[in-house]
Amino acid sequence: MTEGEDGNAFADSTSILSGVPMTEPTSAPRPTPLHAVHERLGATLVDFAGWLMPLRYGSETAEHKAVREHAGLFDLSHMGEISVTGPQAAAFLDYALVGHLSKVKVGRARYTMITAADGGVLDDLIVYRLGEEEYLVVANAANHDTVVAALTERVAGFDARVEDQSAEYALIALQGPEAVRILGPLTDADLSGIKYYAGYAHTVAGYPVLLARTGYTGEDGFEIFLRPGSDAPAVWDALLAAGEPYGLTPAGLSARDTLRLEAGMPLYGNELSAELTPFDAGQGRVVKFEKDSDFVGRAALAKAAETERTRRLVGLIGRGRRPLRNGQEVLREGTPVGSITSGAPSPTLGKPIAMAYVDGDLDITSGEFTVDVRGRAEAVDVVELPFYKRDR
Repeated sequence: MTEGEDGNAFADSTSILSGVPMTEPTSAPRPTPLHAVHERLGATLVDFAGWLMPLRYGSETAEHKAVREHAGLFDLSHMGEISVTGPQAAAFLDYALVGHLSKVKVGRARYTMITAADGGVLDDLIVYRLGEEEYLVVANAANHDTVVAALTERVAGFDARVEDQSAEYALIALQGPEAVRILGPLTDADLSGIKYYAGYAHTVAGYPVLLARTGYTGEDGFEIFLRPGSDAPAVWDALLAAGEPYGLTPAGLSARDTLRLEAGMPLYGNELSAELTPFDAGQGRVVKFEKDSDFVGRAALAKAAETERTRRLVGLIGRGRRPLRNGQEVLREGTPVGSITSGAPSPTLGKPIAMAYVDGDLDITSGEFTVDVRGRAEAVDVVELPFYKRDR
C-alpha cells in the first residue's frame, strides 16, 4: 500500500472515532472555545462525540513526531469536567468509583474507573483533589452523560454535591520533551515542583488555571484547565508564540490517538467497554479492594479478580507495511485467537502496530502469528505493551 492509499496514520479516522456512539446526530456539533483558532490554523474539523474537533492541521505524522521530539499543543475542551464537593465528597467517590480517592492528597490526581454493578467499565477517569472537600472528575467526551448520570444517582445519601461544569471549561494540553521550557516563562509555578499526576491552581500567561502534570501521549507535559473557557484563545496563542523556538506544533485527534497507541494507553470503546471489567483490560491495579467502604461493582470485581482471564491485551508489530486496523482478526498458525482493538502505522517505530485481545491462555512465545488484512495474512510479532517508553 502507498502512504496515500492506506499508509496514512489516520486515513479513515477509524481508531479514535470507533469509541464514539454511532447514533444519528440530533444537533450540529458544538464548537470549542478555540474554534476560531482552529479555523485560522486551517485545521480539518470533525464531529467527535458531539464536538467540532481538530482532526489534524496538516500532516498527522509531522504532528506526532513533533510531540515525540519537541512539543505539541492540543485542544481537549471536549472532555467532561464534573465537580464533586462537600463534607462527604471523599467518602462518596470511594463508593462511586473503584479507586481509593479519600487517600489522594490535596494537589494530587489519580487515574481510576467507574464501573456498573456487574463490573463493566462505564468510563476511565482522572480525578483531581483540589481541596479537602473538593474534587474534579474528568471524563471522556463520549461518556460524559453516562458519568454525570451515574454520579448523580450514586450521590444519594451522601453529604456531597455533584455539579457538571463541563460547559464552563476549556482544556489545553502541552505535551513533549520541550514542554517545561515552553511553559516555564509563562507561569508563576515552579514546574520542577509539580510531580506527575499533580495539579494546582496557578496562572499561565496571566490567566488563572488548574495546571496539571498529566497527559495521554506517553510524554512529559501539562494539561491546562481554564475556567472560564473564553480565556483559552489568549493562552493558546501565548503558548504557541513561546513555543515557536522549540518546535511547538498544534496537534489534532489523529496524532493524539497514535501517540497514546504507541504508549499502550487504552481508549474507551476500543480497549475498554461496559462488556469488559478492568481486569479483562489488564487494568486491575486501579481497583482498590483495601478500601473499608463498599463500592459499586465490588462483588462482581472481586469475583473477576479471582477468575482466570478468558482474554488478554497484547501488542502487535507488523513485519510488513500494511496498516493494522480495529476489528481485524488475529491468527496463530492459521487459527483465530483474537482481534485488534486499535491499530495504526507507528511514526516512531516506522512499522504498523496494534493492540489486540487474544485468548487468555494463549502462548504468545511460540508459533506464527498473522493478521487478516483484507483477506491477506500479514505476519506480526506479539509483544508486551507499551510499544514506546520515554527516557526519564
